[in-house]
Amino acid sequence: MSQSTFIVAKFGGTSVADFEAMSRSADIVLSHPDVKLVVLSASAGITNILVELASGQETARRAFLLDEVRRIQYAIVDNLSSADVVRDEIDRILESITTLSEAASLATSLALTDELVSHGELMSTLLFTELIRERNVAVKWFDVRKVMRTSDRFGSAEPELKILGELATQYLAPLLNDNLVITQGFIGSEGKGRTTTLGRGGSDYTAALLGEALQASRIDIWTDVTGIFSTDPRVVPTAKRIAEISFEEAAEMATFGAKVLHPATLLPAVRNNIPVFVGSSKAPDDGGTFVYHETNEKPLFRALTLRRRQTLLTLHSLKMLHARGFLAEVFAVLARHNISVDLITTSEVSIALTLDTTDTSSQARGLLTQALLTELSALCRVEVEENLSLVALIGNKLSQSPGVGKEVFGVLSAFNLRLICYGASEHNLCFLLPSNDAEAAVQTLHRHLFE
Repeated sequence: MSQSTFIVAKFGGTSVADFEAMSRSADIVLSHPDVKLVVLSASAGITNILVELASGQETARRAFLLDEVRRIQYAIVDNLSSADVVRDEIDRILESITTLSEAASLATSLALTDELVSHGELMSTLLFTELIRERNVAVKWFDVRKVMRTSDRFGSAEPELKILGELATQYLAPLLNDNLVITQGFIGSEGKGRTTTLGRGGSDYTAALLGEALQASRIDIWTDVTGIFSTDPRVVPTAKRIAEISFEEAAEMATFGAKVLHPATLLPAVRNNIPVFVGSSKAPDDGGTFVYHETNEKPLFRALTLRRRQTLLTLHSLKMLHARGFLAEVFAVLARHNISVDLITTSEVSIALTLDTTDTSSQARGLLTQALLTELSALCRVEVEENLSLVALIGNKLSQSPGVGKEVFGVLSAFNLRLICYGASEHNLCFLLPSNDAEAAVQTLHRHLFE
């Protein structure tokens, strides 16, 4: 496969939500001859339904949810010319979903959840493949689990890059010379062949990982927005689209809450200097944003992000005073409970740290278990504060530019800021504040710094 002529295109759930959306996405694919590999999410709404089924539902609710899956997918099937062939495939998958959801009603597990949830991508890719085939294009459906080898950490599996690269070269690369290949995002398989998932948003990551393994020249992420904006246009309608942005800036934005890109998406692209394009499948002619390793323009202030549902954990102990090892003890406890700390500040006798609970998985909802709080309480006094949001200002050389603090915090005097992190990175300045004030703070800052 020639690197100069190979694009991986990924389409999100809204881009394959129904027959009309799928047809638009097919138009985009076929208008770009260099697109050889297409990675799809499940149709919009399907994953949420499957997650609910995997949590174990009583009979009536289960029947309702299964009917919803059938309704969404059949609405696409019924618009295909050769519907009978693909209908049999969809029916087979629906039977599997039914069986697994019945099993989940008896006993749930993360492994069962991954197996059940994976069916969303299997269905969307089968339907999209048939839609492309009806346009007389040589197309192949490919089960990504053959090559996407991962760890067995169900719900948030990690790819095994070396094996993934070898398998992609062996099984996937040969197909790309003579076919358009359609495959699934988000899902993989561990060493024993059991289905895994890469976590929510993992379809972007899949596209980047496959792009890396196959030496793509570009990765196109088609979503429901026309690129990356200076902030969320739903919060600030006057937000401006960014034409070009660096990997570092885009990764900071993704990490701190911008939902256009999955934070991990950029890692394989950065490793191999593969440009990423972000555009809207609803308005492909409106342009988008290119993410490059480096950009010529590096403004002091690039964007604002907002991440809701943050928890502030404050740990007080006089043992910290002129003592060694207390921080190590605290982080050892957090590590034992698989807690990832987001931001941290310290004083002589206290530590304040934030936990991100925006994830919809059961792990996120159960971060602060009683066992964790009991163990921490043996070391120190623990305070938990919820209903907070994190605002991050993304830019360049922020920590090296005089007057940034005054310019930012001078316009936020009306807001009660709970925690500030500034100086650890030259690309961000972050602060925590009550969720009720978060949108107003973003609007105030955007007006002052970007308009």
